[in-house]
Amino acid sequence: MNSERMQVTGMADIPVFSFVKRALDPLVILGTLFAVTVVQREPFSGHYLVLAIIAFFVAAFLHEQIDAQRHWRSGRLVAFARDIFVGWAMFVGVMVLIGYATGFGYNYAPRVIGWWFLLTPFLLLAAQLGLRSYASGLRRAGQVRKVVIVGINDTGRKLASRIAESPHRMMSVCGFFDDRTGARTEPPPPAPVLDEFDGADTDDDQDEEVAAIAHAPITVLGTMADTAAYVREAGINVIFISQPMTAQPRVRQLLDALQDTTASIYFLPDIYTFDLMQARFDEVGGMPVVAICETPFSGVNSLVKRASDIVIAAAILLLLAPVMLGIAAAVRLTSPGPAIFRQRRYGLNGDDIVVYKFRSMAVCEDGDRVTQASKNDLRVTRLGAVLRRTSLDELPQFINVLLGSMSIVGPRPHAVAHNEQYRRLIKGYMLRHKVKPGITGWAQVNGLRGALDTPDKMDRRVQYDLYYIENWSIWFDLKIVALTVVKGFVHENAY
Repeated sequence: MNSERMQVTGMADIPVFSFVKRALDPLVILGTLFAVTVVQREPFSGHYLVLAIIAFFVAAFLHEQIDAQRHWRSGRLVAFARDIFVGWAMFVGVMVLIGYATGFGYNYAPRVIGWWFLLTPFLLLAAQLGLRSYASGLRRAGQVRKVVIVGINDTGRKLASRIAESPHRMMSVCGFFDDRTGARTEPPPPAPVLDEFDGADTDDDQDEEVAAIAHAPITVLGTMADTAAYVREAGINVIFISQPMTAQPRVRQLLDALQDTTASIYFLPDIYTFDLMQARFDEVGGMPVVAICETPFSGVNSLVKRASDIVIAAAILLLLAPVMLGIAAAVRLTSPGPAIFRQRRYGLNGDDIVVYKFRSMAVCEDGDRVTQASKNDLRVTRLGAVLRRTSLDELPQFINVLLGSMSIVGPRPHAVAHNEQYRRLIKGYMLRHKVKPGITGWAQVNGLRGALDTPDKMDRRVQYDLYYIENWSIWFDLKIVALTVVKGFVHENAY
């Protein structure tokens, strides 16, 4: 019985669970493709092998991007199924695009591809539900790995909430150990939420549940010196050490004491308790390093971001070419000066770029001092007021996107003079330049458009910009684009 129990709970080992979780979707996708070829009596030729290899890598990448977006809670089957079907629709779109671009699509039987595209999302849903059902059965049978966390801090609390909200991980947190006592270990009060964020989440029930877990009372089992004895007596399987780097002597003593146990030990670095940007582990020449301030657009992410920018910008420019020509002619006919206004802005990494706009003023300011447009500004032409209110003056920036100096979604670029002014007043202001500036952004869809004539207003925009960079995903970009379309381009603060 003991050996059987060890074999069952061994499947909950963190590396094994991570592998199963990552491999399940790609394996279901490839298995369905092979099964469809067999049922349709289509030879699994070299062409299908190439398709399977491409599909595996595309599926693995998309799983990495969308897995965090899958919301599973009791009674949330519809939301979970929605996320799987949307992810599959993205996979189909990528595969169709690859097939069209390479010409490989003509090598496959339409009936095979059709059935593959149709059946796979249902099998993905069934596989995910089956995995969770299996894990739930093991939990009901008591086959869970018992966990303790050494350190009552933000990192430790966050880990406990993640474990509690993911029962299919087959872990249960028994409690915390910490040398601190009393009020220092009490859960912090819930942080206030900006009103503008309220419309951003699509699963309010989930957010409330996670918040409740994060701020729930915790069980303190003792001090760090009590850890080893408790681990032996209670049969603890996993220990997470969440201690600051300054606690190295105490951590070393704890590790020495835990050598008399068989528990798995993991260390949670406290760097994540700081306000960091895209913090992650990496390696340079085989040496482990920790990124604490980095752009999210590196590696494959940069290719995905650039490809989406090119496709969307090219499509919009083709569709709106007549409109843009008409606006350019109207600007030239209604006021003296060029149709296109060029202004220096800060781009990626703070490098100077030239941003294009339809001229909306009688003057073209681009010096050390630039005055933002205000309500009833005499510099704004009659046509320019309409262009600015409807954001039509921004259309030439899609050319910037094609040229690579801007992106569809990102922090809005400010005049160089404004950058130099606010970088001295607002902490972290220049971090918004870790990504390319965008035509629309998270701040804009939350109402922060137009004149930002005070440090407080600019600080709010910067906080939204940094939130976007820290939480970027292709889903987040699509959400911002959709909100931009739904909310429209007209805004009362655009003067």
